[in-house]
Amino acid sequence: MSGTPRIPERLQWTIGLVDVQPADHLLEIGCGPGHAVALVCDRLAHGTITAIDRSPVMVARAKDRNRGCVLVGRARIEQRTLVAATFERRFKKVFAINVNAFWTDPEPSFAALTRLLHPAGTAFLTWEPPSQARLRELQARLPKRLQEHGLEMVALEEQKFRRGVGLCIIARPK
Repeated sequence: MSGTPRIPERLQWTIGLVDVQPADHLLEIGCGPGHAVALVCDRLAHGTITAIDRSPVMVARAKDRNRGCVLVGRARIEQRTLVAATFERRFKKVFAINVNAFWTDPEPSFAALTRLLHPAGTAFLTWEPPSQARLRELQARLPKRLQEHGLEMVALEEQKFRRGVGLCIIARPK
């Protein structure tokens, strides 16, 4: 086995759903160690990805992993919480993978998502829940939470992985 880390299936699947175009300007909420940032940067020519995470350790890892993209200005990685995040632009593509704040603290999290999402934008919220029961709970609860914050679900995608199932809720402003 090589020293290259294995990219989790949920990240690869989500980036495929996001359909990154060369000139896109995207926001990733909860970037962790930066694997998805690397996948996005591979698809960008003139676009950018802004990635945030609340953990200084994860931000340092993401910056290290994506050093080349940061240096050329294709990636911006910052320590910020979702609720406190502000930027000079709103994003047409926003994605979050396994960000539990949307169901553990939904009110401020969805309000922040709505604030950061461009009126013509799309949000991709992906989870790989630990059980079928949690998967069904997310499917039942999250569409209502979206509606409460001016978003509408346009698709609910499921994907079977080697060791679980992924769920991606795709939403747009109403």
